[in-house]
Amino acid sequence: MIGAAYLAAAGFEADLAEELQRAGHGIVAWHGRLALSPDPPAAPAWALETWTAPMEVPAPSVKAAADALRGVQRNWALYAAGHHRRAALIAERLPPVKARPLHFPESAPSGHLGAWTLLSPDRLLASPQKTSPFVNGAVQFVEDREGPPSRAYLKLWEALTRFGRWPAPGETCLDLGAAPGGWSWALAQLGAQVIALDKAPLDPAIAALPNVTWRQESAFGLDPQQEPAVDWLFSDVICYPARLLTLIERWMAAGRARHICCTLKFQGATDHDTAARFAALPGGRLFHGAHNKHELTFIWAR
Repeated sequence: MIGAAYLAAAGFEADLAEELQRAGHGIVAWHGRLALSPDPPAAPAWALETWTAPMEVPAPSVKAAADALRGVQRNWALYAAGHHRRAALIAERLPPVKARPLHFPESAPSGHLGAWTLLSPDRLLASPQKTSPFVNGAVQFVEDREGPPSRAYLKLWEALTRFGRWPAPGETCLDLGAAPGGWSWALAQLGAQVIALDKAPLDPAIAALPNVTWRQESAFGLDPQQEPAVDWLFSDVICYPARLLTLIERWMAAGRARHICCTLKFQGATDHDTAARFAALPGGRLFHGAHNKHELTFIWAR
């Protein structure tokens, strides 16, 4: 019996498997990028989404499969890992799911969405509940291909969308390791007052924004106790996760930031121990977003 299913981003199946194993959760099989576990649902950071109520359903025909799904609820998202033609025929008989790209800052969908996949031509796995409101856990955005100096802003947009809040006009943001300025650009577009801190200069177009101030300093040279309080602390600094954890804990202890958002960048093997320590911080969320590479995003509110 399958107790939970976890969908990994492409290329990060091993990270998810290691995290589940460390937490004592087994995997009986992989179905594409979907890890099938006999154990109750957990909350692994490396899963784009968790199917929390999976059930196996007979699918002797396309019509029978679609009728079975519609008999449970209206909205379903297909994860297609095989039997693609048959899965597509079943999906055609279900109400369409509008998975349009979001215009940031636009809230995540609030409608209920389940997930399903064909395990074999005559058997499907369906979960009426899952942890992400997005199809296959992947939020897509209408991108800006002219303003930002890099695509790093997309993982920030995703983090704030998952969090359900973002800086308001006039709020202060301290962006650590800001160069070339992708996150500072995104925060400035929200109307926030941005202090971009990095030893390297910002992209000239970002530095010229009226609500962005550049400080040529190191994130690790700051004493949070001596800094003015900020509404948001951001960090996309390239460093070992353990060093980032020390930095974030100093800011939390100082009480100088109401919100924190940062990325844990793994160099070589994934540091699961430090990731677990981040996940254990009260009030925080740790996750691997669709726009993350070999890194996790941590977001926290006081």
